[in-house]
Amino acid sequence: MMNFAIKKVCFLVALAACGTMAYAQFPNEKFGKPSKQEWDFVGWGDAVKADAIILSKTMTATYQMTDQVATTNQSDPDMSIDNLADFGKNLIDDSNLLIKYEVNLRTKILKAEGAKHANIDITYFSLNDKKLISFDEIEDLKVKVFTKNEKGKVEKKNINTASFVRERVDDNYMVLHVVVPDVQPGSIVEYTYKITSVRPAYLYDWLFQECIPTVHSKCDIQVPAFLQFNMNVPINKLIRSGVIADRLAYDTNRPDLKKGKSVITNHYTIVGDYIPSEGETIAPFTSMLSKPSLDKLPVPMPVGSSHLKVK
Repeated sequence: MMNFAIKKVCFLVALAACGTMAYAQFPNEKFGKPSKQEWDFVGWGDAVKADAIILSKTMTATYQMTDQVATTNQSDPDMSIDNLADFGKNLIDDSNLLIKYEVNLRTKILKAEGAKHANIDITYFSLNDKKLISFDEIEDLKVKVFTKNEKGKVEKKNINTASFVRERVDDNYMVLHVVVPDVQPGSIVEYTYKITSVRPAYLYDWLFQECIPTVHSKCDIQVPAFLQFNMNVPINKLIRSGVIADRLAYDTNRPDLKKGKSVITNHYTIVGDYIPSEGETIAPFTSMLSKPSLDKLPVPMPVGSSHLKVK
């Protein structure tokens, strides 16, 4: 009897270990080929009742600096907190400091009713002003649908992105409506795109919690230390955050400066795993400058909006 009990406990431990190993296969941040685990995965806990789930949702953001931001302090490899105040002073503007975003999203449709969650809205800055041209640019937008046929073979379909509709929200923002047709239960939809932003003093919101369960969400941002951002990190036990000191190289064609110069950055990483749906009520990641060196603060996004939202 004792041996049977021991064997039973060992079996349960082994079973739990197998479950842990299965979970350990997530996240799969490599886009273009869903993993076997993602094909088999149908949720966790109450999430198995959902119409669709987000398997992976990631955003990386980094600054691109030109040689106009390269002052004596900035080119000094020994630059420290003591001289950060002069770093980039009066030189930060839309022409010499850009933000490069890369966003990837993978959604799995579980039920016929979940087909609507194959559609997303991308909110981006675009000033409605005939005298001043200022807008963020969406680049390299690609949408793919993966579906298994009756024989279990994966079929891939590229969606024509030229047919997507753009709608103006207000005088500062546009929304790109991404509509994906012909998805079915079991389909996996992937979206990937880049944004070049002309607003160095503003970071797009990042919504960790959507209207459907999210298996993995990650926000990775490198911010030059001289920008002094306030970071409002979500207070949620399922979301963990960290920041380290890092360095970021800037581009320069100036003959008096050597290639490969870099600046000190705050490198933020915020990750959330196995987040249930809560109607988008918690966990936005947002940030604004605490001591802006620009003459005019950029207009934030409309209330209730987020940069990327799964419908």
